[in-house]
Amino acid sequence: MSPTPYNLTVKNQFLEILGSSISDQSFVSLTLMNPKNGETELKKISIRPIVLKKGLMLSFVSRNSTNDITKNYSVVISLKKIAELLEESFAQADLSTINAQYFIAYPEKGKGKLKKRERKESVTINNTSQKNEINDQLKNYLFALGVTNENGKVLKHKQDKYRQINKFIEIINPIIERSGLDKNVNVVDMGSGKGYLTFALYDQLKNTLNYTPNVTGIELRQDLVSTCNDIAANAGFENLSFKEGNIETTPIDHPDILIALHACNTATDDAIAKGIHAKSKIIICSPCCHKQIRKQMKPTTEINSISQFGILKVRQAEIVTDTIRALILQAYGYKTNVMEFISTDHTPKNLLITAIKESDPAKPISKYIEEINALKNLFGIKEHHLERLTIYRKF
Repeated sequence: MSPTPYNLTVKNQFLEILGSSISDQSFVSLTLMNPKNGETELKKISIRPIVLKKGLMLSFVSRNSTNDITKNYSVVISLKKIAELLEESFAQADLSTINAQYFIAYPEKGKGKLKKRERKESVTINNTSQKNEINDQLKNYLFALGVTNENGKVLKHKQDKYRQINKFIEIINPIIERSGLDKNVNVVDMGSGKGYLTFALYDQLKNTLNYTPNVTGIELRQDLVSTCNDIAANAGFENLSFKEGNIETTPIDHPDILIALHACNTATDDAIAKGIHAKSKIIICSPCCHKQIRKQMKPTTEINSISQFGILKVRQAEIVTDTIRALILQAYGYKTNVMEFISTDHTPKNLLITAIKESDPAKPISKYIEEINALKNLFGIKEHHLERLTIYRKF
């Protein structure tokens, strides 16, 4: 890179170049990096142009230690924010345009530097093709979620998450095909978190399987709700939305598919119960934590030998808890399967319970209730939380 010939201050030079590239539609991307405060949670900000109903805007993806936050601003507000961020928060920036790349170093102390590198091959695009390119970029929700880089390459620290996403789609495809669902399908994700699998499921249903999905993510943390709604809007996922609420108390509108992935302890039971009460055609959950049963387990037979070893008691509690969950689903007419979600090399939360509704019994099938009671007696268990929400509760 060679120094630029401008006589303005380094920051003003850079902002002038940025503003001009936006005006003449040659702007590709901007990355603000190297935080001046080494203790900040904010690591960098990636900025790209987007075309929304309001017109041309800039999308800011702020990468934090624990999550990413997406915000869209008008060009005028964006330029003001970028100037403030260079002044107060970031020491470096990398600007990419159609014809060149610019790098600025703007430390708190010392002389700023601005360098320019011409592209070997300039790219000429008209307004229409630029909009199409931008819209294609918006659909890359994996980039917005921090799974891939700008070029679509999976980030090293997100390899496990990417495998999990692909495995989830691989598992759910044949389940959907066997279920006989109508093309207009209503989906609820209870405890959607950062939305990785919610986005993947919506994309798979709409763009691969040609369904007309309406997908809602329920999440307790408002910051994640706001971020996911922004990403969904930018990706053009019109019928994907997120709302604030917890699994236990948030009402749901009779979903055809209910998923609850890594809902902690009895929150998994709350989600399954909602699916059973709503007579959802498909229920899929990946349990997390199994404290409720573990506290009760007091077997009086030789099985008590297991309970004296902490880690073995934990694992036994997990098996018993999820077995009873599967049996309750079967009692309500679901064909149920328990499988490995993804290898334990990638995540310890690797169990997946899948259920497809095949019948609608007037009351729980006694065969499975007897099996549940036998397990409870064997392990000294008084009550499973899901029993309280289903078998012991009148619909």
